Amino acid sequence: MTVIYPSPIFGPVHSRRLGVSLGINLLPADGKVCTFDCIYCECGFNADHRPKQKLPTREEVRTALEARLLDMQQNGPTPDVLTFAGNGEPTAHPLFPEIIKDTLALRDKYFPEAKVSVLSNATFIHRPAVFEALNKIDNNILKLDTVDAKYICTVDRPNSHYSVEEIIECLKAFKGNCIIQTMFLKGSYQGLEVDNTSDKYVLPWLETVKEIAPRQVMIYTIDRETPGHDLQKATHEELDHIAALVKEAGLSVSVSY
Repeated sequence: MTVIYPSPIFGPVHSRRLGVSLGINLLPADGKVCTFDCIYCECGFNADHRPKQKLPTREEVRTALEARLLDMQQNGPTPDVLTFAGNGEPTAHPLFPEIIKDTLALRDKYFPEAKVSVLSNATFIHRPAVFEALNKIDNNILKLDTVDAKYICTVDRPNSHYSVEEIIECLKAFKGNCIIQTMFLKGSYQGLEVDNTSDKYVLPWLETVKEIAPRQVMIYTIDRETPGHDLQKATHEELDHIAALVKEAGLSVSVSY
């Protein structure tokens, strides 16, 4: 079943990777806005969920977040993390840097031990204000499913200019202050094989990740229903093998099955 999140605040939910997570959705509550159109996205294909509502304003986000944090302070639970995610790409919001500033201030006021995380496909990290904002948060989680341009066009399906070489250079510019997140999956889409668990994809990806030198690598696989119906989860053994290669390269890695 497709997941469309409320806006601007949802949860808290239990994240496989982050713990008790209060979600912040900077996209409309009635649809999806994303620079990718991933065949595995739990929110479905972009064309099937065109929103009619507007983006939440900076003030709407701040007010709703403060109200929810105050309620959690009084009634629980204590959040481990405040996570920018939801119905698409959070950094697409024109006031993303300002909203990050507000969120850090509210986090410090109500739950100073909580982390602030952003789940991003990295398509806007070339923008200085977005880059600077991501450098200020605790968990700057950026997608890199592969370094193969053809695979990206088949699986991640960018809907505007996308150069994986340019993205990689921007990822390097964080100088380790980032977490690389990679989806590994199997199966097919429109008759094309989309298995990126083999050495053909893993080894070039690993060499690039070593050059980026993130503080952590998160590898995961499909967890919910996908709009591409012939996709399959990567196996535990395949994920463990990839994780072992990352560890051998001297990088911290987490695995979500």
